[in-house]
Amino acid sequence: MIDPRADIEGFLEEYNRMPGQKGKFSWRKAWGHLKTINHHKRLVMQGCFRLGLYKQGLLHDMSKYHPVEFIAGCRYFQGDKSPNNVEREQEGASRAWLHHKGRNLHHLEYWIDYTLDPDRPYGGMKMPVCYVVEMYVDRVAACKNYMKDAYRDDSALNYYNKGKAKMLLHPETGALLEFMLAMLAEKGEAYTEDYIRRYILKNKK
Repeated sequence: MIDPRADIEGFLEEYNRMPGQKGKFSWRKAWGHLKTINHHKRLVMQGCFRLGLYKQGLLHDMSKYHPVEFIAGCRYFQGDKSPNNVEREQEGASRAWLHHKGRNLHHLEYWIDYTLDPDRPYGGMKMPVCYVVEMYVDRVAACKNYMKDAYRDDSALNYYNKGKAKMLLHPETGALLEFMLAMLAEKGEAYTEDYIRRYILKNKK
């Protein structure tokens, strides 16, 4: 980084460089990204419909078609992982993700706020049950979409256990999500969806 005290003009030129230029756009990547998000939306819609969450199934991830998210997705598309992670690797942060998480209530990051605890500066608000269930469906669909034939019923649980989500989730929200993912790993998708319909969504708030 240029020291602004030594070269303010050079510093400002570097500072004002817009991110998102390292990933190169191509029509091949654009087509691949469009197919990937369409397939993901279809999987989530099917999963939500089976659980009676029709509105959430229809509206899931619509912001991915917004230029801020879609163009970045085309630039950083690889096919086997989220382009947001590729953008983070190359740019240090993902503008597409910052846009996405603030508009989609099934993402735990939507519910993060500052805390008054100096040892834990950020904390999660307890999420409504319907969005925790949509988060479950979203995670399962994402694993199916990227892992393809390598997907197993424990894939979403394994991915969750490797990530940082549990450090930010409200404890009760985390407990509910882990309960569903563990049931999926042990009992399978049909059993878990039946349980969610009968018990978890029966009196959702």
